[in-house]
Amino acid sequence: MNNTFPYKSILIVCSVNTARSRMAEGYFNNFCTENNLDVEINSGGIASNARDGMLISMDAHMAMMEEGIKLSETAMSVDLKKKEHQYLIENADLILTLTDQHKAEIKKYIKSNNKEVFTLREFAGECGNIKDPSMKGIEGFRIARDKIKDCLIKGLDNLGFKFIQER
Repeated sequence: MNNTFPYKSILIVCSVNTARSRMAEGYFNNFCTENNLDVEINSGGIASNARDGMLISMDAHMAMMEEGIKLSETAMSVDLKKKEHQYLIENADLILTLTDQHKAEIKKYIKSNNKEVFTLREFAGECGNIKDPSMKGIEGFRIARDKIKDCLIKGLDNLGFKFIQER
């Protein structure tokens, strides 16, 4: 197993930063804690309807609690289009998006050509998007959560790391 994690700062991007990116952030934070890695994990929204200050979806909280991962009760959404948050884009050495559209949008804000930007499914060696679970109830969030976890397991395995233990 590899013992040098290649990234110091990871940014996870979805539409409004209240569900998918927050679940992926929860998994990554758990992975870093379990592997004693000093990696900064952030997330944000890039869609036109992204806003600062929205609460994380209760369904996202519930879906992650089923995995034994507690999302922050006080975290608020971050609109990456705002100038005051663009440092998150610039500081990240890996940006993972939930869809191809998010990837296209975030690239508009990247000033250097050597930044690694992948969809979560590309990170896993796959193609496609992870669909927004909003308005699909807890089952929709479970589907998105499980796909996010699957992609992280595959992507981290490709880097020589093992993901969280199966629960």
